[in-house]
Amino acid sequence: MSTILTPDICVIGAGSGGLSVAAAAAAFGVEVVLIEKGKMGGDCLNYGCVPSKAILAAGKTAETFRQSAKFGIKPVDPEVNFKKVHDHIHDVIATIEPNDSVERFTALGVTVIQAGGTFKDAKTVVAGDYEIRARRFVIATGSSAFVPPIPGLDTVEYFTNESLFENTRKIGKLIVIGGGPIGMEMAQAHKRLGCDVTVIEGAKALGKDDPELTGILLEKLREEGIEVVEDTMVASIAKKGKSGVRVTGKMGDKEITIDGTHLLVATGRAPNVEGLGLENANIEYSRRGISVKPDLRTTNKKVYAIGDVTGGLQFTHVAGYHAGLVIRGILFRMKAVPDDTIVPWVTYTEPELGHVGLNEQQAKEKHGQVAIHRWPYHENDRAIAERKTTGHIKLITKKNGTIVGVSILGANAGEMINMWALAVKQKLKLKDVTGYISPYPTMSEIGKRAAVSSFAPLTRKPLIRWVIGLLRKFG
Repeated sequence: MSTILTPDICVIGAGSGGLSVAAAAAAFGVEVVLIEKGKMGGDCLNYGCVPSKAILAAGKTAETFRQSAKFGIKPVDPEVNFKKVHDHIHDVIATIEPNDSVERFTALGVTVIQAGGTFKDAKTVVAGDYEIRARRFVIATGSSAFVPPIPGLDTVEYFTNESLFENTRKIGKLIVIGGGPIGMEMAQAHKRLGCDVTVIEGAKALGKDDPELTGILLEKLREEGIEVVEDTMVASIAKKGKSGVRVTGKMGDKEITIDGTHLLVATGRAPNVEGLGLENANIEYSRRGISVKPDLRTTNKKVYAIGDVTGGLQFTHVAGYHAGLVIRGILFRMKAVPDDTIVPWVTYTEPELGHVGLNEQQAKEKHGQVAIHRWPYHENDRAIAERKTTGHIKLITKKNGTIVGVSILGANAGEMINMWALAVKQKLKLKDVTGYISPYPTMSEIGKRAAVSSFAPLTRKPLIRWVIGLLRKFG
């Protein structure tokens, strides 16, 4: 016989969003049940953000040895031990893991059930030996790697982000299907760790970012030796020899074949909606995710959905953002609506590519006349000192100077975009940016220099010069 629980909130999914809801509610003394059938911490900790950044750090360290000549240091082609790279990745995960553990959340007062959760009806979720009848439910089940139905894919072994970080042996040649952020990050990491890499993308690589900046980034990646094949649809996959793989693609009317030793499928994410019994709870959903209203409620008013499972922007920080909004709604009856235009994102290649707000095309469509202000890294003293001069910042403003979008390609772009996310959120103007003091020498100065450059035309205006001349006459 099932044990019946009647908490205030029941959260399904212990990834970033679900953990944030549970922790926040428990902090207010609210009774919470948290259900997770897999690993605590979800995709980000175990298969996504954390391990991917760990392997990128390993690749970056290896590349530092190769590029040391420009600093007067003899370059070395480092010997990479993939087993120890694997150990580094999992040590990073293990170090962070306690923050997301069952023990920590139990200590916070959360009841954690390690089982799958399924809606029995509109008011009840069944998980293991429990029936949960909560006042409100939050679905935060995230997403999983999407594997497209490519002919022959089922005949070969392949990696997704859920298996890639278990690899302990050097890869001869990695073929990456998908030129999005995950694909390009893993391509560069493995190239720097000594593997040959080819990326195949059906459209344009990093197609969701500013083409002006992605063009520079792709050129840089190609210079490192990564082959990036764009506008090519994968037609079939087959075994090549005993352990290899052959990918056949269509580039317009042309057929191409690429041979490799290993395959990574990085073709996007699919919301985790299967097995939740959503139809039993009158919750509308599709392959794209759970349908939500502006306040993140589903078609069942007792149930919210947050993060990747809603089919929107698929970032860990978005799930955390959604968590904060639904806590306001559930605990304080505040209507809180997410604003996608203030969400920043970063592709953690080297150089990094960060963005927040509207891109150039979106800004023109929404605001009509806009202004673009740029400043390059190669005119930044700190960037010159560190030999990291690729890229620039791009500020997009309305006619009145309000900042509506920012893109940065270059060193530390992921750190710099924080400030600009605040600027976009607070609707700051260029004059606000010119008024703050930036420490010298820092790469962040490129933002202020771009803002200051917007006032350069004023120095050439006859009226301004006349006023200055008039004032000088008064001593």
